[in-house]
Amino acid sequence: MINPSVPGWIDKFFTEFSQSEHSFPQNETDFYIRTRTTGFIFGHIVGFDAAISIETEDRFPQEISKIGMLNTLFQVYRLIRKTNQSEDFIQEAVAFYNTMIPKGFNPLKKVLESHSPSSKLEKIIHDRVQTNEDLFSKNFSHVITNALLFIDVLAFKKHLEKGEIPEKYSNKIEDIVISIISLSLKSKTGISPHDDLLLKLFESSVRYNKFSSKKLTTIEDLDLSYLSDNLEKYYVIDLAGISLWSDEKVENEERYFLFKLGETLQISDAVVLESIHFINEFIVQYKSEIPYFNFSNPVKHFYEQTTESVAILINRNKSRLLKEITESKELMQLLAKSTVKDLNKEEKKKVKRQMLDICKTIPSLTIFLLPGGGLLLPILIKFIPKMLPSAFNENIDD
Repeated sequence: MINPSVPGWIDKFFTEFSQSEHSFPQNETDFYIRTRTTGFIFGHIVGFDAAISIETEDRFPQEISKIGMLNTLFQVYRLIRKTNQSEDFIQEAVAFYNTMIPKGFNPLKKVLESHSPSSKLEKIIHDRVQTNEDLFSKNFSHVITNALLFIDVLAFKKHLEKGEIPEKYSNKIEDIVISIISLSLKSKTGISPHDDLLLKLFESSVRYNKFSSKKLTTIEDLDLSYLSDNLEKYYVIDLAGISLWSDEKVENEERYFLFKLGETLQISDAVVLESIHFINEFIVQYKSEIPYFNFSNPVKHFYEQTTESVAILINRNKSRLLKEITESKELMQLLAKSTVKDLNKEEKKKVKRQMLDICKTIPSLTIFLLPGGGLLLPILIKFIPKMLPSAFNENIDD
């Protein structure tokens, strides 16, 4: 299993990829359609455009984003260069980010000690998928993902075609994207429950501009002359479409906005209509999984998603946890007792203190030591007895 949370995952990805055949994108439209199907465009990845099987289950959103980011960059490389040379791709990607990221904010400075280009790219991708949210939210909210990662893909395509990136390219594309989203939300006939979360999604994803409601009232106020590439145009049409979607439909006035946007971008009505249909089908199919469309009860949603995250952490660290827990006879007895009766206040304190000590020794579990992490500790403790052998309950008789 490819695990983007540990070093060496990119090399493993390409080792597995090299053992399979995968058709090259035929053209820009084919590349975009294949990428859009994965959900990468919308910040909710449901699959990968790869011949190898890569599961999304039992992964954290950030891990899925890393794989999606690497694979989408590689697919646009395959589109332009018509080759599967992973080593050349990695060198190109590292060189691209070295020229793209402004001086003073260059992640390569952090990885000078790294001798492998793939390990450099791993750390760069780790930096790029980050959002403006705190570490606690990134690990447990499941609401926040970086929804604007495709801008990096667009810039990488320019790098591959021209050998350089137009000045402030990413800044300008991002500014256009957030302006269109802001304007599209203003054009909605009604406010849907997910709109606030959708705004939060994009606010947390911007890198170069401040997300704000600019003084734009109509599409005519937008300067879209900078968009010359079809991929750029398809991208902004789709993001406008997903921001307009609500209640399994796009109203007539909202459709007018999208067709007017398409006209301004010189995109055919057929492409706009196909975008509307795809977005509707995508959201209807995955709505229950997409946080910003499935957030009617924030407390219930947070608890469910947090429980899922804790279960993943426990499963990945099961052997180490078992070893640490079984070395403490008192903790074993208290956890065993908790399966048949409630612990008193003092006993609960002992369990919490000893579990926190264990979390300090396991790097993946140090998340529970962060501010707010203590609130999640009861969820961790609840899972512990379930993963221990049945003979564990005999400790009650000791």
